[in-house]
Amino acid sequence: MDAAGSSAVEPSQGKWGKTITIEPEGKHLVTVVWLHGLGDTGHGWASILKTLSLNNIRWIVPTAPVRPVTINNGYPCTAWFDVGSLSDEGPDDILGLDSSAAYVASFLSKEPADVKVAVGGFSMGGATSLYTAAHSVLGKYTDGKPFTRKIDAVMSLSGWLPAGKLLPKQVAETPDCLKLAAELPIFMAHGKNDFIVYHNFGEMSARALKECGFKNVTFKSYRGLDHSTTPEELDDLCEWIKQELSVPEKV
Repeated sequence: MDAAGSSAVEPSQGKWGKTITIEPEGKHLVTVVWLHGLGDTGHGWASILKTLSLNNIRWIVPTAPVRPVTINNGYPCTAWFDVGSLSDEGPDDILGLDSSAAYVASFLSKEPADVKVAVGGFSMGGATSLYTAAHSVLGKYTDGKPFTRKIDAVMSLSGWLPAGKLLPKQVAETPDCLKLAAELPIFMAHGKNDFIVYHNFGEMSARALKECGFKNVTFKSYRGLDHSTTPEELDDLCEWIKQELSVPEKV
């Protein structure tokens, strides 16, 4: 099903693109909001997600707004937030990150209470997913507004943790979040030959999460993989989802 994104949450720039919803073939047990990478749309990933050996998941695949992106020489493209450099030293677009995290939460808040909810994505989509899940655990966005829906799992392929330098202080100010942080299952996967979002940046992000109390982090590396995905990586993702979210085999 293809529907226009109609959340009341406003993007920091531009307008939300179209959202594709893939309904489960079996009993609805889990909903995953899956976010594409910089310059992409939800359509490409929707076609991949349909092939996965999971039939109890509702996939919600939105498209980011078009906005000027600093790392793209200021040219507009679809992006969940602005990014100036792919390192932990660059400035963070907190307004864009909070806006996109709230957009993800607006989808998840409509899901039935007995359904597990998760967020995942590729590259910038994976980065947005990690940010969103971390702030679900904190119970608030960086701007202080409440984050009300608990996220049960997060997945990031070729991604990184944006605004990671703020997280230690945020966790220290919210000690009640440590139990949730320790329990949150996190799957991170990265190609060794990724020269766009470097593999070591992904590793640093995983380490930063662990140091902040997110203890249940799985980080997988793939020799020869560039800034893309492979059947092996997707198989590992599916197995992890089945285990962490109690999703049965597709039959």
